[in-house]
Amino acid sequence: MKLLVVLLVPLLLSVCLGKVGDFIQDCSGFFPNLNGVISPPTMFVGNQYKQICQTLNDNVEFATFYDTNNRIPVYSSYRFIRKVDCTRRSKWFIEPQLDDQTQGVNMKSESGGTYGDHQALNKDYENQTAQTKYHRGHLAPVYHSSSQSCSDATFTLTNAAPQEASFNRRWFHHAESKMEEKMSTDCINKGWNAYVVTGVVPGNTTLNNRVLIPSHYWTAFCCLDNNNIPKLSLGYYAENIKGSEIKEVSLWALENELNIKYGQNFAVFPGGCKMNIRKF
Repeated sequence: MKLLVVLLVPLLLSVCLGKVGDFIQDCSGFFPNLNGVISPPTMFVGNQYKQICQTLNDNVEFATFYDTNNRIPVYSSYRFIRKVDCTRRSKWFIEPQLDDQTQGVNMKSESGGTYGDHQALNKDYENQTAQTKYHRGHLAPVYHSSSQSCSDATFTLTNAAPQEASFNRRWFHHAESKMEEKMSTDCINKGWNAYVVTGVVPGNTTLNNRVLIPSHYWTAFCCLDNNNIPKLSLGYYAENIKGSEIKEVSLWALENELNIKYGQNFAVFPGGCKMNIRKF
C-alpha cells in the first residue's frame, strides 16, 4: 500500500515520505471528477492521518484515509463497478508502511514483523471481555467488490473499525445491500459510474485499550453520467450500537449530520454531487 502524510487541509498538496504516493497520483480512479477536479473527501489536519492506496499483489484496489492515533480508518473510497460472488478470507492483512516506512507497498500478514504502534492488529479484536462484542467492520465491503482480488484487499485492518456484532449484520442488510441494488439498477445498468465513500465517526471508548470504537457508521454514493454530470446520490448513517435505526438520507442531510458529528465542515464529495437530490 502507498501512504502519504497529511500536513495541510488542502486536499491535494502534501509531502511524500520514502517510497510512497498520494491519492491523486496513485488512487485518482476511486474519486469522482466533479467540475473538472478530482477531489477526495475532506481530510483532517495532523500527522496522525495517512492516505493509503490499498495495494495487494501490486494492484491498487481502493483508497483509505487512516487515523494512526485511534487505529481506525476515517473513511475508505472506491468505485463500484459490479457485484460478483467472492470467497471471503479468514485472515486479515496489515499495512506495513504505517510502522516501518522501509517496507514495500503491498499489504501483508502481521506475522514476521513488529507492528501495531500506528495501527490495529488482530489481537485487538480477540479476547474481548466487555459485554458488547465487536466485529472487524469493513468500510469498503466485500459485497461491493468486483473481483476476488478486490475482495481479498478489503480484509486489511486499515479498512476496518470495531462494529457492534448485531449492527454489523444489520448494516449489511439495510445499507450495503440496499445501496448495491440502487447503484446497480439506477446507475451501473445505465452505463454510468458510481463512486462510494464509507466512514466512521470517532467515539469515546476503546477496544482493548488500543482501538477507538466509532460512535457512528456512514456511507454514500455519487453516480455520474459519461460526461461526469452528477445524476444520483444517496447516503446512510447509523449509531454503532445494537438496535440503532439505519437511516437512508440525501447527501445534503448526511453531510449536515457529519458537520455536527465531526465538529467542522465535512464534504463527502467535494464539487457538487449533493446538488442532485436522490430520485428512486
